[in-house]
Amino acid sequence: MSTAPVTPKRALRLGIAGPVGTGKSSTIANLCRALSGEFRIGVITNDIYTDEDARFLRAEGVLPEERIRAVETGACPHTAIRDDVTMNLLAVEDLERDFDPLDIVLVESGGDNLTATFAPSLVDAQLFVLDVAGGGDVARKGGPGIGRADLLVVNKIDLAEYVDVDVEQMLADASAAREGRAVVGVSRKQPETVEALAQWVRDMHTAFLSGGHVPQDPGPMAPHFHADEDGEGGYVHSHDDAEAGHSH
Repeated sequence: MSTAPVTPKRALRLGIAGPVGTGKSSTIANLCRALSGEFRIGVITNDIYTDEDARFLRAEGVLPEERIRAVETGACPHTAIRDDVTMNLLAVEDLERDFDPLDIVLVESGGDNLTATFAPSLVDAQLFVLDVAGGGDVARKGGPGIGRADLLVVNKIDLAEYVDVDVEQMLADASAAREGRAVVGVSRKQPETVEALAQWVRDMHTAFLSGGHVPQDPGPMAPHFHADEDGEGGYVHSHDDAEAGHSH
């Protein structure tokens, strides 16, 4: 005898990652403006030693200030969304408890195309954000976030003419790199593109509620270099779950 899917008792947790300057915070602002009339939303931001992103979102007035909280990781933010998600998971659970019921919690973190994937134990789905100013070829370069996040956002497409990027070609390259997984081009100045992004989130929320979405692991971050504080050395850091460690 078949049984109906169990409706989740908590919010959809949606991770948003990408390199510095691609517009993760503005993507969150766009989503909050588009969806706050339909959903109760909370936000967690990640930075090493600052709450700058949280302060930006509060200043934008996209949500009640108390529903925007900052996590200061004290280390690479991507470590706290992949290796040890404890501080983020506690922050999300606290937010959900304090403002129960929330429908969606957005968790933001920086990291380049090699170093930003969320653990499926922290989020149910994840977006990776690029922007045209990073170069038309960046999507082709791949990486776990670009290739296997649930959605790739190519942001700031209105700037393409100023940086000599062919948006249609960049989107086509992104789709090829992702083997057909979802890609959306967005500009906050083009409402129809923001609506396309918002609709993707609506559809994901519907799938989450129905039990039709299973969180996917985009795979471990690629090994990457961390410089020492004096700038004279460093180490290669691997986030492979099977072989985590440092090599100098």
